[in-house]
Amino acid sequence: MRWRNRRTSSNIEDRRNQTSRRGKAAKGSVGTIVIALAAMYFFGVDPQLVMNILGGGAIQTTSQVDPNYRPSAAEQQLAQFTGVVLADTEDVWHPLFKQMGKRYQEPRLVLFTDAVRSACGHAQASMGPFYCPGDNKIYIDLGFYQQLKNRHDAPGDFAQAYVIAHEVGHHVQNLLGISGQVQQAKQRMSKEKGNQLSVMLELQADCFSGVWAHHTERAKHVLEQGDIEEALTAASAIGDDRLQKQARGYASPESFTHGTSEQRVRWFKTGFSKGTVESCNTFEATRL
Repeated sequence: MRWRNRRTSSNIEDRRNQTSRRGKAAKGSVGTIVIALAAMYFFGVDPQLVMNILGGGAIQTTSQVDPNYRPSAAEQQLAQFTGVVLADTEDVWHPLFKQMGKRYQEPRLVLFTDAVRSACGHAQASMGPFYCPGDNKIYIDLGFYQQLKNRHDAPGDFAQAYVIAHEVGHHVQNLLGISGQVQQAKQRMSKEKGNQLSVMLELQADCFSGVWAHHTERAKHVLEQGDIEEALTAASAIGDDRLQKQARGYASPESFTHGTSEQRVRWFKTGFSKGTVESCNTFEATRL
């Protein structure tokens, strides 16, 4: 991906020099729930499993600035790359929202190390990147990029860009009111049917990331050979079926919350080929 010497977003909030002190809180409090949700948002992990691992107790966090923190040159390059990709998403979604007669409100992206507090509560880096609708912010520990490469066999800068664009896709859903409608609908149905709605929501975010790639390439010609394959590899690596099989040896389709590897790849490709918000209506699709 050709990203160097291009505009970086001003919406980066760098908290990498903050350290967290953690302590047990009351059972069932917001912290535990949000850690579980963070796991669910990106990795497709069953949030109840995370809560069980934590023993039902939340973790409350207080932050301190570490005066000795010095990012490496490689970390600074990743931070700059993240800012460039976020700027690209801004350049794409502003005109698309204008076409819909709406105004795009840019999200902020928080860089953190190990653990972070958000309007949604506490989350740990091990849970992966996540979007918090409570403060319209995306949270990511840059170490996740290495996990993407080593743990999920999905290396490459465009794979990393896909991750950011996917989380921005959740922000788009929040602005359009889609996320809120899904959450309200889930309260009136069984867990299994609610999981199906979650899958539709996640696949739409994958499609929106493809829309971003479509328009960024048309406007800026950023793609290099193998870039789309990197994004598709990343999408495939985090399918519910693949993650569950890796974790426990088998997959339970009724518990899927993000979609299969095949579905995630196909919806990214749909967004990339068509480049329209309308093409990403997973909720009325005859085939997920």
